[in-house]
Amino acid sequence: MSLQHENSRRLFIKQLLSITAIGALAPSALAQSFSRQKIKALAFDAFPIFDPRPVFAMAEKIFPGKGQELRNLWRTRQFEYQWLRALSGEYKDFKTVTQDALVFAANTMQLDLSEENRAALMDTYFNLKIWPDVLPALKALHNADIKLVFLSNMTEDMLRRNMEANGISSLMYAVYSTDSNHSYKPSTKAYQIAVDKLKLRKTEIGFVAFAGWDASGAKLFGYPTYWVNRQNQKKEELGATADWTGNNLTELVKYLGI
Repeated sequence: MSLQHENSRRLFIKQLLSITAIGALAPSALAQSFSRQKIKALAFDAFPIFDPRPVFAMAEKIFPGKGQELRNLWRTRQFEYQWLRALSGEYKDFKTVTQDALVFAANTMQLDLSEENRAALMDTYFNLKIWPDVLPALKALHNADIKLVFLSNMTEDMLRRNMEANGISSLMYAVYSTDSNHSYKPSTKAYQIAVDKLKLRKTEIGFVAFAGWDASGAKLFGYPTYWVNRQNQKKEELGATADWTGNNLTELVKYLGI
């Protein structure tokens, strides 16, 4: 991602967190620890489970030599469109904003995005593979009687199709998409979904994030938070950090003493 795009993204997230007033939570909300004794459920973002890299590999395959630039612009606009749609009251779901961001990125780069290529790029989101450590980790957590749920900006259909394709449906207790209340993380409305559905306190639900901004948002909301930092990213400067950070779900299992 270019420095300009990265700085723009960070500024946008900071402004969004301010607007949604997540940072106005009481300091006590940040003091919750991520421990096995307290955790009754784990809420996962999609990408600690599903590997998104094939989406961007497809971009390079279709547009050789330009895939990385397309990926960076597409990804930046994908997030910005989610949040702008939610904040403006003109909501569109994850699939739609992802496609709109792709069209914008291709147009900006003056790439010839045919219907066939657009469909190929979008279809990768419905055919994601799980990371190698996921299956044994989910089995261990499931066998420890922890309720495993998704809490993702992706649509429920996208999540369920990827779950079924990877044989993990039986391990997941429930699928919660922020599409259900027309919100996007890091809005408090989005994080509240798991609390309302599971009928548990925030402190009893561990949140498992893929992105640093999501780890910060979940922690500020009041969730005990584990950041699966698979790409060794620097922490975001958003006023809160995850309780614990690791590179995979195997470390999460060990951290919880399972």
